[in-house]
Amino acid sequence: MVQDINQVRPITQVVNVATVPHRSPFRYPGGKTWLVPYIRQWLASLPAKPVEFFEPFAGGAIVGLTVAFERYADHVTLVELDEQVAAVWQTILGGEGEWLAEQIASFELTRENVEACLTEPADVLREKAFQTILMNRVNRGGIMAHGAGRMKHGDGKGMASRWYPKTLKKRILGITYGRDRITFVKGDGLEMLRRQAHRTDAVFFIDPPYTAGGKSAGSRLYNHSEIDHEELFAVANTLEGDFLMTYDNNEEVQALAQKHGFDMQPIAMKNTHNAKMTELLVGRDLDWIRPRYLL
Repeated sequence: MVQDINQVRPITQVVNVATVPHRSPFRYPGGKTWLVPYIRQWLASLPAKPVEFFEPFAGGAIVGLTVAFERYADHVTLVELDEQVAAVWQTILGGEGEWLAEQIASFELTRENVEACLTEPADVLREKAFQTILMNRVNRGGIMAHGAGRMKHGDGKGMASRWYPKTLKKRILGITYGRDRITFVKGDGLEMLRRQAHRTDAVFFIDPPYTAGGKSAGSRLYNHSEIDHEELFAVANTLEGDFLMTYDNNEEVQALAQKHGFDMQPIAMKNTHNAKMTELLVGRDLDWIRPRYLL
């Protein structure tokens, strides 16, 4: 087991996200589209197909959706605490995805219509879901946290530059048609991990808000960003099934992984501004991800 991150050579090849199917209706800050090829590799390396795949901090859920669509597990459970994001998944997976898809397809996107829609109280769950998708698409960077501003320029089209009604409709209907393989739970991901820790037939993909090491990005990007990272690592250590965590690559996270005897692997990726960065994958044994020359 790797104990010293300084002894681990990073994987420097960056995944071309254009080659990965985009199945989520969200533009999600910190989204994991770039990680999808590694998720496939991880799950394919397991001795048996998991009965359940848990994503306790689902957000845009690109990983969970990929697992469900490509049948890397018998069933997928998504967990999300954020009320707005939860409304979208509750609507799509609760039988009203077709309504949401049609609402998006028929909406006339003008600044006036956007502001009128987003200032109108949403008393019905599916209306809140539509407002959330609209906000996610017209806000800068897809950020839905309090105080986020609207997109102004974006490819010369302003807020319309990320509004693809036909594409969004197709994605939502695709999820709707496969919803028998997905369960959504509105709740605390950490508590779900505690409840499911005994499952030997399950695996867990853990992607918490990046607030460890004093990072403020999580608080700027998400409405629910506070999490006890030390407790999360302690709970991960009790999981009977395999797990994969992804984190900002910093000294606090490295220390937590070392404390629990977890394996670590830095991996290159590009952020939404196309800047090359390194994230940290954490698990029990990550040899499946390493090219032979790195072993």
